[in-house]
Amino acid sequence: MPETLPSLCLLRTSALGDVTHVVPLVRTLQTAWPSTRLTWIIGKLERKLVGDIAGVEFVTFDKSAGGAGYRAVRRELAGRRFDALLHMQVALRSNLLSLAVHADRRIGYDRARSKDLHGLFVRERIPARTGEHVLDALGSFVEPLGLKQTRVRWDIPIPGDAREWAAAQWPEDGQPVLVISAASSHALRNWGAERYAAVADHAAQALRMRVVLTGGPSPAEGALGDAIASRMHTKPLDLIGKDTLKRALALYPRAAIVLTPDSGPMHMANAVGARVLGLHAASNPARSGPYSDRRWCVDRYDDAARKFLHKPAAEIPWGSKIEYPGVMDLVTVDDVIEKLEAAISVTSD
Repeated sequence: MPETLPSLCLLRTSALGDVTHVVPLVRTLQTAWPSTRLTWIIGKLERKLVGDIAGVEFVTFDKSAGGAGYRAVRRELAGRRFDALLHMQVALRSNLLSLAVHADRRIGYDRARSKDLHGLFVRERIPARTGEHVLDALGSFVEPLGLKQTRVRWDIPIPGDAREWAAAQWPEDGQPVLVISAASSHALRNWGAERYAAVADHAAQALRMRVVLTGGPSPAEGALGDAIASRMHTKPLDLIGKDTLKRALALYPRAAIVLTPDSGPMHMANAVGARVLGLHAASNPARSGPYSDRRWCVDRYDDAARKFLHKPAAEIPWGSKIEYPGVMDLVTVDDVIEKLEAAISVTSD
């Protein structure tokens, strides 16, 4: 075991899915070096998801505050020095934010995965690899410290009131539940409302499932949920705008399966052990799908590469996003129903 470092600063402010992927790295550090003081610079929304993890000091970066957000982080870290900074975000905003952190070692991405002048803000790099899931790439940030992430563990806290709320939404009557979290923060990753509605009706009518719509309070998520419900012939339980991040964590394990595009809720559901039926065409499920189990995902990424980039997925750079209008239309209703029926036929894993 390498010598313990007294203090580490982690910089990963967003987004929800990527913040979820950082949690196993935190658990690896806490297991290997329980006395190390961990400070995590994180986004305002993302802190609501993981900010109650014990043994971690959280410093909030509010990007919506503009320059005031940077100054707030600098004030909070003023006069402090860390043994190492794990700089896990390559965007220019994060690179500039990293200047608020004074550290003896500054560890960042390898050259192939760097952008926005990231290399100017770090002095060491993680191992250069391709073909990795995002979670594994983030986990490799412990390797320059002499550690190795060999186990993936989340254990994101879920408050009792969130569990009570989730338990009250439908009875434990044996009816399987399809939870639909329809919206991604990237609009071009979203599937059509009429397609969600067709799958939801099949689940309710042919598979005798309870259908639950979930999502945040944004107008876009509400509009998508309304569009799905209005096209359904059956009536779903609509919880959009009611399930906070912690409530969602409590809700997902109650479902037989969670249907979602590549989104934060996909990774949140995976982190709490729920089955996930992921919809992939704009993104590669091998890189950004549900980490623990991708058996139930629909994968049309190669079809998308051939249609929009005119070459197979194996010939485009790892991590390429194929976010073109209409790309998610490559995922058909039959694709999703086939995966749904297969998943619910498996009573236990």
